[in-house]
Amino acid sequence: MVAIPDVQTVQVDTDWVKRMHAIMDILRRIIWLTSALLGLGVLLVIANTIRLDILNRRTEIEVMKLVGATDGFTRRPFLYSGVWYGLGGGLMALFLVIAAMGLLAAPVQHLAGLYGSQFHLRGLSFGSGAAVLGASVGLGWLGSWIAATRHIRGIEPT
Repeated sequence: MVAIPDVQTVQVDTDWVKRMHAIMDILRRIIWLTSALLGLGVLLVIANTIRLDILNRRTEIEVMKLVGATDGFTRRPFLYSGVWYGLGGGLMALFLVIAAMGLLAAPVQHLAGLYGSQFHLRGLSFGSGAAVLGASVGLGWLGSWIAATRHIRGIEPT
């Protein structure tokens, strides 16, 4: 046992630690729920953008179908657009995370120093950044596939 001058007793408050873990669990679930809702929002925005693109190219799609293009062939350029939209959104998200890290690193380091802590913010790892880009590209592709499949199927040459 190490004696520290001016310290008579040390008390560990395990109830406080349990409360803190419960709060962190709730915050984790809120973050997952928010992520899911934002992902759904991305999916809907990209699907609507592709839908508008399909409506703008309706006559072009009708001509393609007149010469024998399948729905899959007609859908492909819209899928590529969805992938590019997703990639652009993912890159923008990564840029915003990097900018937020740059803005918050010094104040968080100062606050941690005031508490005598060595805590510091860490950015996304390469794997996490790749997962963000992969998820955004996947959402872009899925949103464009849903919109393109639904709306191209409904277009028939007159």
